[in-house]
Amino acid sequence: MKTSTKSHFWIKVFSFFTVIRGYNIAVLILAQYLTSSYILAPDKDLLDIIFDPQLFLLVLATACSCAAGYIINNFYDAEKDKINRPKKYLLEHLISQQSQLVLYFLINGITLIAAGFVSFNAILFFTVYIFSIWIYSTSLKRLFWISNLFATLLVIVPFFAVALYFKNFETIIFHHATFLFLVILTRDMIKDLENYKGDWVKQYRTFPVVFGYRLSKILISLSVVLTFLPIYWLINSSLGLMSYYFYFTIPLLLILLILLWQGSSQKRYLWLHNLLKAHILFGVLGIYFIYK
Repeated sequence: MKTSTKSHFWIKVFSFFTVIRGYNIAVLILAQYLTSSYILAPDKDLLDIIFDPQLFLLVLATACSCAAGYIINNFYDAEKDKINRPKKYLLEHLISQQSQLVLYFLINGITLIAAGFVSFNAILFFTVYIFSIWIYSTSLKRLFWISNLFATLLVIVPFFAVALYFKNFETIIFHHATFLFLVILTRDMIKDLENYKGDWVKQYRTFPVVFGYRLSKILISLSVVLTFLPIYWLINSSLGLMSYYFYFTIPLLLILLILLWQGSSQKRYLWLHNLLKAHILFGVLGIYFIYK
């Protein structure tokens, strides 16, 4: 009996980890600390960055607000996920929707408390951010002309909170942000192709549902081509060993385009989506090598 109860507990924990996209949150936390240490405040000692209490509270607020965002997004996408990801849906809904809502408000409360210990401006920043995620989850994600851009901005915005904290607005920061924005935008549009069936059934007006696969692939191709511009800027900056990451990105994106146009299966779109996700992770880890 005890073994069964213990197993059920850990299954619930894993379900919660899935609902809040624990992997994404972990990468976000790592990215914010590496960005702080090697891009935003390279002159500061690493230990000073790690043990900076104000930065810790900002990262905590960011992680919590994003986790709550995943919860509310999951809440409103439940019916669509039944179609697109039935196994994932069953796992995530081991936690009831009522419990998910309670967790949503609780985690957002932690966000605002953490922000309150930083400054009043931080409270305003995260209040607007939380509200923006809620607006996106309830309505904007159904509008093809804004959903992908808005979703990508929501991923990028937390890094500007840290940039504001260090008061660093050098051009190189915006080059990195532009590259990340375009890669995430590309990934998000590929995800729309992957989720076409559920979006169509539940009347989400995504770009593939409104305009079809061909025009969607043309738009994705345009996003990839635009990505070469910040890659050029970054390769010509002093990035140490991380320059090799951007050199490697060029053939990877070209291969992605070839595979994108060669097939139209959901499995292929899922593979391409995960390929970009893994590449973003390697980019985060590559920040460590900027001055190597």
